[in-house]
Amino acid sequence: MTSTEALFREHGLTEHEYDLIVEMMGRTPNYLELSLFGVMWSEHCGYKNSKAHLKKFPTKGPHVLQGPGENAGVIDIGDGLAVAFKMESHNHPSAIEPYQGAATGVGGIIRDIFAMGARPIASLDSLRFGDINDARVKRLLNGVVEGIGGYGNCMGIPTVAGDLYFHPSFQGNPLVNAMCVGLLRSDAIYRGQATGAENIVMLVGARTGRDGLKGASFASEELSDKDHDKRPNVQVGDPFMEKLLMEATLEILKEGLVVGLQDLGAAGLTSSSAEMAGRAGSGLYIDLDRVPLREEGLLDWEIMLSESQERMLLVVQPSKAQAIEKIFDKWDLLAEPIGKVTEDGLFAIKRGDKVLAAVPAKFLTDQVPIYNREQKEPSYHQRLKQVEPTAVKQYKDYSGLLKRLLSSPNLCSRHWVYDQYDHMVGLNTVVRPGGDAALLRIPGSRKGLAMSSDCNSRYVYLDPHLGAAIAVAEAALNVAVVGAKPLALTNCLNFGNPENPEIYWQFVKATDGLAQAASALETPVTGGNVSFYNEYDGRAIYPTPTIGMIGLIEELSDHLTCHFKEPDHLVVLVGETKEELGASEAHHLLTGRDEGPVPTLDLAAAKRLNEFLVQAAQKRLLASAHDCADGGLSVALAECCFPLGLGVELEFSGDVSAAATFFGESQSRVVVSLAPDRLNDAVSLLASKDLPYAVLGRVCGDDKFIIKYNSETLNASVSELRLAWSAALPKATAI
Repeated sequence: MTSTEALFREHGLTEHEYDLIVEMMGRTPNYLELSLFGVMWSEHCGYKNSKAHLKKFPTKGPHVLQGPGENAGVIDIGDGLAVAFKMESHNHPSAIEPYQGAATGVGGIIRDIFAMGARPIASLDSLRFGDINDARVKRLLNGVVEGIGGYGNCMGIPTVAGDLYFHPSFQGNPLVNAMCVGLLRSDAIYRGQATGAENIVMLVGARTGRDGLKGASFASEELSDKDHDKRPNVQVGDPFMEKLLMEATLEILKEGLVVGLQDLGAAGLTSSSAEMAGRAGSGLYIDLDRVPLREEGLLDWEIMLSESQERMLLVVQPSKAQAIEKIFDKWDLLAEPIGKVTEDGLFAIKRGDKVLAAVPAKFLTDQVPIYNREQKEPSYHQRLKQVEPTAVKQYKDYSGLLKRLLSSPNLCSRHWVYDQYDHMVGLNTVVRPGGDAALLRIPGSRKGLAMSSDCNSRYVYLDPHLGAAIAVAEAALNVAVVGAKPLALTNCLNFGNPENPEIYWQFVKATDGLAQAASALETPVTGGNVSFYNEYDGRAIYPTPTIGMIGLIEELSDHLTCHFKEPDHLVVLVGETKEELGASEAHHLLTGRDEGPVPTLDLAAAKRLNEFLVQAAQKRLLASAHDCADGGLSVALAECCFPLGLGVELEFSGDVSAAATFFGESQSRVVVSLAPDRLNDAVSLLASKDLPYAVLGRVCGDDKFIIKYNSETLNASVSELRLAWSAALPKATAI
């Protein structure tokens, strides 16, 4: 390997990319300049393997005020208010140092939200791990949960929802996706743009150290057993400083002192300053002698690539700089002028008058090479989808299977996770964790904001197009089930190595499905994140395009919850149950295999179901509503019984097998309960939406859990089912 080849490979660049840089620059870049290209052209910052397919997503709609391309998306919710929200990954850092990896993931996404001028009001998470009985997985799980809780709790931002699943494909490479939601005035959106020649570039917040060096490049590599020594690539967070930084930033924004601002996240000063200049079509320079350091001896490239946390970059008019310094001093934070905006389009790095690097900002941001990789359908795809799943039908002990499902890691109680989170801080949480979606009141308004995150990785593995579409539909249904209209989504697209044609095929098909569902459900994509190279020792994770959905309920008191409320209420299943046991949780539990056809999805019916739920909530027709998802109807019914200890006694018939009726995961189905005198009105509304339904029976006041279907009976007690559901709790926490 030549010295030149070693140099560009050190920066994560290919020979083609290096040659392209030399051609664009008209000269050989120096080490610092090559460092800039290395991080900005990394997958994590440049999206070079994904950008071609992200263009498929619908990004505009009547509610969208800011779509992809900024720190976060923003949607209008009326009354002069808007919501900023975004989801990102911190997978690789969490695999190496779980507490700090997860904590700084939360901190970074929070900064993205208040960089838009919004006050963060809620956090969500979506987590994937390997075998819960494995000692390393237990350590990772404990560290991640503690990191999320530790950072969010200290910030005073409630963690209100999320999802957690275990599967062997995530054994070495867990997924830690963090989402944050904030409120702002719709006429006070701030953007990350460096406009106005001679305006001052200010670095505010923490000092710069060596933590997180080349974190963006690290996130664009596969993991292996050799990566446990990469702790320098993991940032170290300080939530107490971030709280001060948030309050100081929101104060200067309220005073109108800022032209533009940006979070210092991946690639630190490099990405924030280059992106701000690139968006504005301007240039800027940074004087490294002015950057406040935490330690002596930092090299030029280390200062530029450091991912030290709790830092923001501001662009301000010279006349406003002193006022900003005064406010930050009040909050005991640094606010240091480190450069200026220029008109020459160059992103320059200096020490005093000496220029160390000078690259046109557009080269770093807009000229990233875009790849449309080779695709190849995986050999497993057709084979597995044609498998006839018979294990559940052969099992026959349906009561025993339900208990096993409820005590399994993927379906058992999650109290042991969210009890570590302060989900009531701020006193705006109306529907707490454990339901289909979280619901928060909007202060000073009668409106409520619903939010959820969702993705069934097994579905996406077996059928990427359909699985991704289901993830969108499921997230939207979770929001609609509480009575809120789904408005828009963010995403975090977690995949393996895109240079593998089979992985890239998964990605392309999944983005097709996501785009199709988002369009059909009228939930535009306002932003998100792509996380490639999620592999451990060459073994890829199951593809996981996580969806974060936001919905609005106009009258908060109309909201629905998932649990049964009164004895003698009718239990109704809305939606069609089909002979669909493939890809189900029950089949995987019995066989350890992921196989069979993924449940079908009718997007038009899914949209009509969402409309029914929102209108039924407005008309106050329903006492409860709960999505019927993983584990099927029996699991959904049990979850409806647990909160108040009410039972069910149901008897109905149908054309599909008892196994598919109890445990199949047919899509777009909801279990609702309602007073008998509301049934006719509910049926009329269902008819207007052309939705099938079946009256299953009644809620009862005792401990019965009896489902009679055709000639089969599932007979248990609510108390024993609840014990099975919660008995996994000591096992999960004994880590």
